[in-house]
This record gives sequence, structure tokens and C-alpha cells, in this order.
Amino acid sequence: MSGGARTGSQEEVLAAGTVCWRRVYDEHGDARILVLLIHRAKQRDVSFPKGKLDPGESMPAAAVRETREETGYRVRLGINLGTIHYELSGNRTKTVQYWAAKVRAKDVEAARFKPNREVAAIEWVPMEEVRERLSYRADRELYDVFVRLASRDLIDSYAITLLRHAKADPRGKGSRKDHLRPLTELGEEQAETLVPILAAFGPGRIYSSTAERCLRTVAPLAAQLRKRVRAKRSLSQDSWDEGDLSALRRRVGKIVGRRKNAILCSHRPVLPDLARELRRAAGSPAGAYLDAATALPPAGFSVFHLSRRHPDAGILAVESYPLKH
Repeated sequence: MSGGARTGSQEEVLAAGTVCWRRVYDEHGDARILVLLIHRAKQRDVSFPKGKLDPGESMPAAAVRETREETGYRVRLGINLGTIHYELSGNRTKTVQYWAAKVRAKDVEAARFKPNREVAAIEWVPMEEVRERLSYRADRELYDVFVRLASRDLIDSYAITLLRHAKADPRGKGSRKDHLRPLTELGEEQAETLVPILAAFGPGRIYSSTAERCLRTVAPLAAQLRKRVRAKRSLSQDSWDEGDLSALRRRVGKIVGRRKNAILCSHRPVLPDLARELRRAAGSPAGAYLDAATALPPAGFSVFHLSRRHPDAGILAVESYPLKH
């Protein structure tokens, strides 16, 4: 995915951004939400951090990179707020995808914003005042999605990512046992490609099947984030083939109960049961969305967003990424 693509006779410009927010408390302990607005220098407008994709870059990675470049804040992506489209000059259209992004207090203190050619100033604004400050209708409509979630106290979310391992040697090739099958050369490339995309969602823990092809898929990400891989037989196809899902159910229940970002790398036949156990642990209804979220090609993944403050709210949203080459 890159910054421009042809759609019919028009050129489509791809971009990504964030609606950054934080929660502050007054002297009485009452909370309110502040939202970050940027004042762009050239356009002389007020909007959210965003920017075009670099060649080969994904939407999630671009959203994180552009937010840091324009504001100084390092963010991890929260719930997907949707996509806006608008016309540009020169027979072009622009498509921008946005995520909510919570900015932690320590990151606010550590960041050092410097005015640049793109952004003249940044400003934290009370949530209820943001809409009238935005320059464009498309931004206001997107912001309405954020407000609806925040009004139900659901904007503070965490992400559970289900990842299918990258391309591996086929069954029966060589004399290796199935769980020792390695990634192909393409699979190794896929594992590297995944790193900035998965990192954008800020995984706190990385879980993997004990199979070599799963461990190798998450190894580059773990190295980049300096995290250890938690190898669990309950996520393996060998365990799944035995027909006892109790260990898998307990593992997913513990992960959901932590209410923190995590990645689970597993196998194509295991993913539907992983999603069902995730749905059960979150208290969400069954539905075709689970099938769609687990019909993934090698190195594809789906991100399930859940409420950190209201676990009974169930799965808030799902976004899927079939890795493209």
C-alpha cells in the first residue's frame, strides 16, 4: 500500500491519521477528555494529525508515523474511527483512515513539539469544543464517531490481534515433523513486513503457537519491540488436532481478562475457535463477522477492539488485514 493509486480515471491519494485524546482530572477528581488539534501552516486550517502513505507503507504504520512527525507524540492505535473521502484538484481524490489514539501522561510530558512547515501549532481542546473548531465537514462527521464512543465511555480500548503465521513449507516436504516446518523465503519477508503494521497497535504481549512457523512469524516483531515470545502449546495445531479446547479457552480467557494489547499467532484451522473463545470471553454475540475475521491468508491478521473500562460491552470493532504483496 502506498501514497497513491489509480481508481478508474482518477488518482486516489491514500493517507492516515489519528484523533489523539487524553483524560485529565480537576482538583475535585472529576475527569474530562481533551482532544488534540493541529493548526496547519500552509492551509491555515484546524484538523487532526494525518499524512500521506510512504511507498509500500500500511495505513496503521502511516497513522503512527505521521502523528509523531506532526505532533511529537508516540502513539499506539486504538479503535478504528472510519474513513473519509474528498475531492482534490487535478482529478484526484483523497482517502484518509483514522484511529483513536490515547496519549499517556508521560508521553505528554516527554514530547517536544517544534513548529514546522506542515504544522504551526498544536492544541489540547476540551472534547465538547472540538467540533466547532474543525475546519472541514468531513472531519466533523468523523469526529462524531469518536464522540459517540466517548459518550458511552468506550473510547479507552485495548486490542487483541489474531495472526495467521506467514507462508511456510508445505506439509510433507522433507522429513521434518509438522511443527518444525520452517517459513519459506516469502514467509520470512512477510514476517518482516508485518513488524511496523503490528507495532502500530502497541502489543504488550506476544503469544505464539509452539510451531516453528508461528515462532518465526513473530520473531522480527519481538526483536523490534524487545519483548519475549510466549510460546503456548494451547495455540498450536497439534493441540487443536487433539480435540480438547479447554486449554485454549483458559488461555484466551486470561488474555482478555488482562485488558491489555496482545497478539496471538496461530494456524488457519485454529483461528475460528480462537475467535469464538474471544467472543465468548468478551460476552459478544455470535455472527458471520467471526468467519470473515478468521478467513485470513498467510500473514493476515484481524484486530479485535474491546473496552478497557467496560468489559461487559463486548467486542466494539474488528478490522482485518490480509497482507498484500
